[in-house]
Amino acid sequence: MSDCPCIFSFFAGSGFLDLGFENSGFNIVYVNEISPSFLEAYRYARSCLNLPLAEYGYHCGEEADVAKLTENLQSLRLQELVQNTRKSTNIIGFIGGPPCPDFSIGGKNRGYLGERGKLSASYIELICQQQPDFFLFENVKGLLKTHKHRSFYELLKHKLKKIGYILTERLINAVEYGVPQDRDRIILIGFHRKLILDLGISISKFTFPWNQYAVYNKERVFAYPWIKCEKFRENSISPCPHNIPGDLTVEYWFEKNNVVYHPNAQHYFQPRAGIKKFATIDEGDDSKKSYKRLHRWRYSPTACYGNNEVHLHPYKVRRISVAEALAIQSLPASFVLPESMSLTNMFKSIGNGVPYLASKALAQTILEFLGLSQDHYNCQQ
Repeated sequence: MSDCPCIFSFFAGSGFLDLGFENSGFNIVYVNEISPSFLEAYRYARSCLNLPLAEYGYHCGEEADVAKLTENLQSLRLQELVQNTRKSTNIIGFIGGPPCPDFSIGGKNRGYLGERGKLSASYIELICQQQPDFFLFENVKGLLKTHKHRSFYELLKHKLKKIGYILTERLINAVEYGVPQDRDRIILIGFHRKLILDLGISISKFTFPWNQYAVYNKERVFAYPWIKCEKFRENSISPCPHNIPGDLTVEYWFEKNNVVYHPNAQHYFQPRAGIKKFATIDEGDDSKKSYKRLHRWRYSPTACYGNNEVHLHPYKVRRISVAEALAIQSLPASFVLPESMSLTNMFKSIGNGVPYLASKALAQTILEFLGLSQDHYNCQQ
């Protein structure tokens, strides 16, 4: 058998979470995403990155409905793929972040009764049926914030524990991993009891090294003397202050990814209405729900781009481009979205994605916990 763990990916979007796992040594064998546009972007980006195709293909539309994957026929088909994968690898993982507007503080707040909220329960049911060796579940912090949402979340965890999963969870922030973005997310990871015992780990002494690949302490990050607001000056130039971590600023990432020459550099909204207001917003003023302007020498607010409401560029009279949004999500400069994709879907997929450096750090931590090292083998062809 191969030492390379295999991943079944659900709610894959354009593949930010998957890319972190791929580049850490995991083998993505199955990709599930209900949106054809997002899945096209997933495949296009992989072709630009010269990454291998998923062995069991890319599942979209009705066949990607996770709720239906828990039903008889489709469940059996997935079970066959899981069993077939076990012939060639020791460890199988499921990863995914079910759509979260129904749990979001600024979202619909319908919870587990909403159409999107029900998908979290379906994903957990899928895990219970197929029983991968480990899983990762990602969602918004709103799942913890109200009694109704929290009770639902605890029921999901109880169900997982009942069938033998040892759970560990943390509310992470993207800045901890070097991402220029203040973004909180719940990460729930479960390892099957059998796997824990096979690894020679005592259940009573189980701990997960969450901080293994964190590069910053979020409390210290937020305590730095960040510049709050300055008068907007179009095309202005200003040096980075010396008393802040420069690699957590949007300007650092704009330069790092050479966003001006990125293939997605010209992909940004050019609205007729409201453009005069763009020049009246101070650099760094993100105090309002709309018309948030980034500060070049500060991290970005959460990349949440609903209803085409995209953050304003620090020193341009426009909203940020797709290239700049990808940089804020810490994607490699070589990650590109296809021109055939609508702007709305480009920004929606970016806002829904797990920041790349956070996903990579989580993948590396899981890999190390499993007693494997990327240095010892190469899973990519």
